[in-house]
Amino acid sequence: MSDWNRGTIAEFRANEGRVGGAFEGAPMVLLHHRGRKSGREYVTPTMYLPQENDPDTIYVFATKSGAPTNPDWYRNLVAAGNATIERGTETYDVAVHEITGPDRDRIYGEQARRYPGFASYEQRTAGIRTIPVLELRRS
Repeated sequence: MSDWNRGTIAEFRANEGRVGGAFEGAPMVLLHHRGRKSGREYVTPTMYLPQENDPDTIYVFATKSGAPTNPDWYRNLVAAGNATIERGTETYDVAVHEITGPDRDRIYGEQARRYPGFASYEQRTAGIRTIPVLELRRS
């Protein structure tokens, strides 16, 4: 785990799910997932978009900051089909479902509208990969 992740995780837990810096005010979640090959448990901080009509559903975005490959956490979540998240002061299990097609484009577009960095990530990956969107629903 990187020092940045360690620091973000500690700050998240110390402040009831809130962090400062570049992510101040942004909705953050900690994803707990197991390596699909190693079986090791990992915790990854990431931003999310709440589903407007269902408080038990959020969307996360496998941007990897616009890198040409998907992040390992994305592959781990898809392979497992479930995970545990920390959201605010709650920790709970979620079912994982990948969103594709027009629904994916609509959801990603909304995240990019709210947080322009996501539009930049999509520009960097254009023609290389489509950034995956995962739905996490409380199970």
